[in-house]
Amino acid sequence: MQAFHVSLAFCTALLLSLAIKLWLASRQMRHVHAHRAQVPAPFDATIALDAHQRAADYTIARTRFGMLSESFSTAVLVGWTLLGGLDALNIQLRNAVLPWGGEMVYQLALFGAFGLISALLEMPMEWYKTFRIEQHFGFNRMSLGLFLGDQAKGLLVGGLVGLPLLAAVLWVMQATGSFWWLWAWALWTGFMLLMQVLYPTVIAPLFNRFTPLADAELAGRIQTLMQRCGFQAKGLFVMDGSRRSAHGNAYFAGMGRAKRVVFFDTLLERLQPPEVEAVLAHELGHFSHHHVRRRMALVIGLSALGLALLAWCAGQTAFYQGLGVQPNVLAPNHALALLLFMLATPPFLYFVGPLMAQLSRRDEFQADAYACRQASPQQLSSALLKLYEDNASTLTPDPLYARFYYSHPPASERLAALARA
Repeated sequence: MQAFHVSLAFCTALLLSLAIKLWLASRQMRHVHAHRAQVPAPFDATIALDAHQRAADYTIARTRFGMLSESFSTAVLVGWTLLGGLDALNIQLRNAVLPWGGEMVYQLALFGAFGLISALLEMPMEWYKTFRIEQHFGFNRMSLGLFLGDQAKGLLVGGLVGLPLLAAVLWVMQATGSFWWLWAWALWTGFMLLMQVLYPTVIAPLFNRFTPLADAELAGRIQTLMQRCGFQAKGLFVMDGSRRSAHGNAYFAGMGRAKRVVFFDTLLERLQPPEVEAVLAHELGHFSHHHVRRRMALVIGLSALGLALLAWCAGQTAFYQGLGVQPNVLAPNHALALLLFMLATPPFLYFVGPLMAQLSRRDEFQADAYACRQASPQQLSSALLKLYEDNASTLTPDPLYARFYYSHPPASERLAALARA
């Protein structure tokens, strides 16, 4: 492997993925705008024209911003790699930290500095999305103080959780020989399973308040539904999502008997109890069909392949030089290899996205079919229509864009399937 070939492959994947992203986004905006003037026939009796047009405008604004965001992210990626940003950061920290802190402190400092700089670069884009786009369309409910507090908490939690894990991985890379990636894979797998337990009980409460579901009638309906489906949960909780956004949602969190059912307060404000029951039945469909377990198994399997590839790349000088970095001679390259791999792989993985989206849409259809057997198809259709309207989800996406990106079926396909149930 030569450095030129690495640079060529990286540039090809990066430019091709960016070109496809911008082309698909342009298609999406044109298609949505072309259908803005009239509500599609299946929805004209239930969705008002002004709501349809608001969804179209929201979709176009988000897509246009996405084009800007992707272009900015691509420029930053090139700056970190081919233009030498990561190499310069590595040299500065290696010279400043290694003499007094040792190898582990230097490598953790490299990751920490990279993460902090990346967060600062991304913050203006997050601010604009939150306080310009989301606020313009009436979704944002965050104050600037809450926004900055979330950013600070995110960095703090990331450091407290991520740095010990990173230190363990770096130690494994140093101490366990050429098959270090197997040990790192086992460590990563254990961490992911542990986070399934810790996230809902320890991390999520740092950002939101969770209170037991107080509506006795709704709680009774949900308990009956879960018993009928053979599902056990530790509790039913309401999350104060309205502190940050007007969007609504519901989800499961945790593993085993520690699973929690969580509803956004915005969802409960909008839906009637039979509709909430139908939405939850859909989520239980994912549980019944083992979708979550299969996705986790897929992620675990792909992480093993990724770590094996990283182990090979980390021993190739061309891998570093082809991505704009000179490998260390008198210091370990483990952190440098990890960072470069994290930066270089997304442009290649982008082309796997349509397959993953297709698998996700298939799972959603299965979960809908399960919900129709356990609850009312009409109530699920009614709930979805309200959620589409409240979340300003376009009813007329570009078909190719939807096939490439949508993890859930477009509204027309999903509601048509429910009508046939």
